[in-house]
Amino acid sequence: MSDKLVLVLNCGSSSLKFAIIDAQSGDEQISGLAECFGLEDSRIKWKFNGGKNEAKLGAFTAHREAVEFIVDKILAEQPQLAAQIKAIGHRIVHGGEKFTRSVIITPEVIQGIEDCASLAPLHNPAHLIGIRAAIASFPALPQVAVFDTAFHQSMPEKAYVYALPYKLYREHGIRRYGMHGTSHLFVSREAAKVLGKDIKDTNVICAHLGNGASVTAIKGGKSVDTSMGLTPLEGLVMGTRCGDLDPSIIFHLVKQLGYTLDEVNNLLNKQSGLLGISELTNDCRGIEEGYEDGHKGATLALDIFCYRLAKYIASYTVPLGRLDAVIFTGGIGENSNLIREKVLNLLEIFNFNVDDTLNKAARFGQQGVITKAGSTIAMVIPTNEEWVIAEDAMKLIAVK
Repeated sequence: MSDKLVLVLNCGSSSLKFAIIDAQSGDEQISGLAECFGLEDSRIKWKFNGGKNEAKLGAFTAHREAVEFIVDKILAEQPQLAAQIKAIGHRIVHGGEKFTRSVIITPEVIQGIEDCASLAPLHNPAHLIGIRAAIASFPALPQVAVFDTAFHQSMPEKAYVYALPYKLYREHGIRRYGMHGTSHLFVSREAAKVLGKDIKDTNVICAHLGNGASVTAIKGGKSVDTSMGLTPLEGLVMGTRCGDLDPSIIFHLVKQLGYTLDEVNNLLNKQSGLLGISELTNDCRGIEEGYEDGHKGATLALDIFCYRLAKYIASYTVPLGRLDAVIFTGGIGENSNLIREKVLNLLEIFNFNVDDTLNKAARFGQQGVITKAGSTIAMVIPTNEEWVIAEDAMKLIAVK
């Protein structure tokens, strides 16, 4: 039995992902998802030793009750495993400028996460509920916060400052922060191994593509630019988020079309992106099915998604100077050979030449280079944010 097990918690607004991970090997002992909090069909699913399990949680379930179920039901049946847990690692979306690295959670850290809640109103409040629930259930274990934004704190000022009055940054912290930092960190390290290069001599562009999506330019292992901004709304086309748009559209919606600010916020975050363009679905699998069937909206959504992504990748060669590889990761990046092919074909100027066989093989958890010999390298690397969180947690408690 390992002595480096970490329970990783990732709290969403109405869900909780969890896993017990060996911080040294990355092996998952247990993984699961509690979802639909507050609804009649609230439930929890988990995998252990190759077996799948599921239970109903009840209509009044929230994060605390889900954590209690994990402790009182799942871990209670595996006392030897539970006894080996050394720390609890929490994924935190936004740490602002206050948190530039992972930290052991203290009352001051909790207050700092709360102070950043306005920058990630759908995420940070849920993380805080999860932290307090975990402290109540595991009072003797150290709790560690790992921030999505921390990896991007290496960006130069020219990359993160908006062209607004500078006092808005100086006095209120309005700047680009970026997200998906743990994912970009993990896959860039793995890419260096595939390339046979030291991470300090590796320049890559990483596209983390899921319902939320972002691109990051990584030079020598450090983030030098990224597509998400003050919040996760900026950048690429996403499942329901619009990404980049002319800010004057907001004023037009309010003044000319009568939208309230809350309606605009909901429109941009929850009704746009793939869903808004296609008028079909925000699920990329449904978009691809519609594309194959000739659905006009799905075809347009897929084309815009790929075009925007290709433009971002091309622009991020500027801060790198030299491009060693493009990496695709996240649910879409890891599984959609169609999107990868369309994006790389748009980047023909950079000498990408997709190998159809390799591209189709690199799906469903399989990693690998997907371009032909002699062309610029593109590869697929499945992300493992939970492992990064577990690693950081063990490092911190080891030096405590």
